[in-house]
Amino acid sequence: MTIAVTAVTGHLGGQIARELVAQSADHRIVGLARSPGKASGLDCEVRPGDYTDRQQLKRSLAGVDKLLLVSGMAAPDERIGQHRNVIDAAIAAGVTKIVYTSIQGAEEGTAFSPIVQSNRQTEADIRASGLDWTIGRNGIYIEPDVEYIDTYKARGEIANCAGEGKCGYTTRAELAYAYACMLTDPKHNGQTYNLHGACITQAELAEYLNRAFGTKLSYRPMSVADYREERIGELGEFMGTIIAGIYEGIRKGALEKPSDFAIATGRQHQSWDDYFRSIQAELINIQI
Repeated sequence: MTIAVTAVTGHLGGQIARELVAQSADHRIVGLARSPGKASGLDCEVRPGDYTDRQQLKRSLAGVDKLLLVSGMAAPDERIGQHRNVIDAAIAAGVTKIVYTSIQGAEEGTAFSPIVQSNRQTEADIRASGLDWTIGRNGIYIEPDVEYIDTYKARGEIANCAGEGKCGYTTRAELAYAYACMLTDPKHNGQTYNLHGACITQAELAEYLNRAFGTKLSYRPMSVADYREERIGELGEFMGTIIAGIYEGIRKGALEKPSDFAIATGRQHQSWDDYFRSIQAELINIQI
């Protein structure tokens, strides 16, 4: 059995490829990347995998049985077409199953909604492909909040437009484990799973960060308009608007969904107590 993973130079694609290599001694793992030379730390073959080049994708998918398609980063309309290139190439190459990393979020009414809608279109395209399929809808990565800790420290707070809304966060490591299970076990065929841990508010996130880092952060809710303006000032028009849209979705309850993680993996998602304790332990080891 040969399993291919796209976008292996990215955080999620690379993590999934490494998890598959670790888990799947009986399977051959192939990574696909737009720039194969940039792939590092992967104990597997890496082939060209540009979402805009259908013929290249077809060649690189030769001999592949199952494919993990990591959602692209292009604008929504472009993303749909690029994903269709991958699906069509997979069909032409004889791939039998596609597993897709989709997303959760408000499907209408936020600046992030067009991206959610584009992912839903790819889900529909995969279901209509005639191949076996499994779809994961990822929660929000919690790692960026951890990586942002120095900025939070400097400001003394977390401030955004999520309000009292709860968010189904997850980690890339937990997602990688889930996708490895979904790729290798046929019982997941035809299923769509929400993949995240326990849903928490921004105030609860601040408390977890305080315990791990010894900080005294508080949470300050902002209006959607004010948060969008603040994010645009730091990240630019496109990304700032998108980030504000994600947090508006949290505010509206679009990220507070029942989790299917245990169904997809056979175990519970790592608890946030355990996750932040592990961060605290790492900090102690570094200090020692």
